[in-house]
Amino acid sequence: MATTRIMPLHIGKGRTVGKAIQDIIDYVENPEKTDGGRLISSYQCDSRIADAEFLFAKRQYLAKTGRKRGADDVIAYTIRQSFVPGEITPEEANRLGCELARRFTKGNHAFIVCTHIDKAHIHNHIIWNSTTLDCTRKFRDFLGSGRAVRRLNDTICIENGYSIVANPKRRGKSYNKWLGSKPPCHRDRLRMAIDDALAKKPADLDALLKLLGEAGIEVSPRGKFIRLRAPGQKNFVRLDGDSLGAEYDISALLAVLSGERTHTPSPKKVYRADPPKVNLLVDIQAKLQAGKGAGYARWASVFNLRKH
Repeated sequence: MATTRIMPLHIGKGRTVGKAIQDIIDYVENPEKTDGGRLISSYQCDSRIADAEFLFAKRQYLAKTGRKRGADDVIAYTIRQSFVPGEITPEEANRLGCELARRFTKGNHAFIVCTHIDKAHIHNHIIWNSTTLDCTRKFRDFLGSGRAVRRLNDTICIENGYSIVANPKRRGKSYNKWLGSKPPCHRDRLRMAIDDALAKKPADLDALLKLLGEAGIEVSPRGKFIRLRAPGQKNFVRLDGDSLGAEYDISALLAVLSGERTHTPSPKKVYRADPPKVNLLVDIQAKLQAGKGAGYARWASVFNLRKH
């Protein structure tokens, strides 16, 4: 089940066109969010220099048409495509994002698709140049474009065997809350920081605490105890089994650091959205299993889309 949102990108105050494009692309291509850049795809541009290629196309547009950019002209568009946790792999999400971008722009605009995996839900940032590939026209947002994107996204999800939202009610909620996902609690963040630090094979407890500090965790020894506090956390939490679990007790961590035992990270909590009231895929799948053919599946897909 995926949700979408389309947004125009403007220059903003105090920025040039090139700087505005660079800023948004740098954000979506963040290697910490895209598995070191592995989950970045592009069409008719090189993702490494997409900002320069987008800007060059705009200069070509000016040279060909003589039309100057307005003060509040749209320089690019973005679609944020979010998936329910556990339903899709990052690689498959990236593929569907590319398909959505190609079909929505009809292949007339260069675009990049960056799949972010830093949240409980996998989501894509799709950015396409407002200027066409032949540098003679621009994409113009139209009335109902958001609905058009949603319908195309639903069609792609159905074609690839994923569920869709029967009655989306987005207004008034962020897409994180609408999906039912939420950020980890402070103690979970402390556990994850310890897991990451241990993965770097620190030599001793002091080295482990140093890595935690570098990760933004506040470390405060107090008597015979060590206390930790994540960014934004009000109170300190003791580094012991009672506060964080047996695997995070000082004795257990010392045994891991000395090589006497292997650390077992605490299971990550996955927050799932409530299931849609009606799963529109069930009937189609049942009919296919009952012997219906591809023609019926196409008809049923269109019927389901019209129903919502």
